[in-house]
Amino acid sequence: MDRDGEPLSARPAVETEGLRFLHVTVGSLLATYGWYILFGCVLLYVIFQKLSTGLRAARQRQLGRAEAALEPDVVVKRQEALAAARLKMQEELNAQVEKHKEKLRQLEEEKRRQKIEMWDSMQEGRSYRRNARKPQEDDSPEPSTSSLTPKRKSDKKPLRGNGYNPLTGEGGGTCSWRPGRRGPSSGG
Repeated sequence: MDRDGEPLSARPAVETEGLRFLHVTVGSLLATYGWYILFGCVLLYVIFQKLSTGLRAARQRQLGRAEAALEPDVVVKRQEALAAARLKMQEELNAQVEKHKEKLRQLEEEKRRQKIEMWDSMQEGRSYRRNARKPQEDDSPEPSTSSLTPKRKSDKKPLRGNGYNPLTGEGGGTCSWRPGRRGPSSGG
């Protein structure tokens, strides 16, 4: 029994033939591409859901902006919040600048103190370079570096003789290079 309560055999031949053709065509299509069609439908459903939530959120934001633009209290509160945030950031920046200035002041004071110590040590006849490198050992007097004996050269044998000059081509091994003659080649 099919639709309208009539048996399939009672229908006209053209309608039955069309239903069989449709059944064979749809059946072969689903048998061949069924999984692809299923995955495509699922993918379209997921994309549609993502886009619809994004569009809803965009509409709500747009409505919220329109309402906020119409309400002056919201605009004033937002501007006050921005001003407070800017003021806070400016105060943090000012604190950092003060710390930096204090550090620079301390460095300048240290440099000034070292210069005074160098000047005093020079007036006393001591070496100022030693004091500049080692300011903590100021009270232990040591002899100056000029009174120490100079280092002797090591007694190593030189690698080449005294008369060796690599630019002359002499004194080397058997390989010597000579530049070619200048001028045209004498070919036939």
